[in-house]
Amino acid sequence: AMCALAVAPFMRADSYYDRKVSLFELLPVYSDDIIFLGNSITDGGEFAELFGMPNIKNRGISSDVMSGVTKRLDQVMRGKPAKLFLLIGINDVAHKLTVSQLSSRYSALVKRIRVLSPDTKVYLQSIMPVNNDFKRYKTLYGKEQIIRDFNREISHIASEEGCTYIDLTEELADPDTGKLRKEFTNDGLHL
Repeated sequence: AMCALAVAPFMRADSYYDRKVSLFELLPVYSDDIIFLGNSITDGGEFAELFGMPNIKNRGISSDVMSGVTKRLDQVMRGKPAKLFLLIGINDVAHKLTVSQLSSRYSALVKRIRVLSPDTKVYLQSIMPVNNDFKRYKTLYGKEQIIRDFNREISHIASEEGCTYIDLTEELADPDTGKLRKEFTNDGLHL
């Protein structure tokens, strides 16, 4: 009990986030790298192994939001990676932002990526559909239309900024309900 009391003041709720940010600060990014950047959905993917490509680097951090990705962009973009796959925004949706606010933040993020590394090929992935039948993420209840509307905005931003838009909804949603298909998730949000 004494040890727990001594350690508790130094524990932070975001210690995982801080560890990942400090690790990413040390890890290099090179001009032939392919970066996957985002939140927990990205963080959970072993992309280098899945694709058999050691130049793929995962820079996802669980619980991240657009402002967090913006703050850590320099770590990722200073190496001028060949390609960047961005999947971010579902946690911002959960924070009760409007589609206009989401779009504005997302657009600013993409513009910053473009400034930091104009030659990087940027792929903007749609926000994945959710499946609230799992009853795990109450902050996403009733947000399905916001997700759809935000994805339309991401598609427009991709066109405006010369990025490639990747519609994940088409592949992941149940065509009858629009929900994330149950065979792809165990919690209604993550793959």
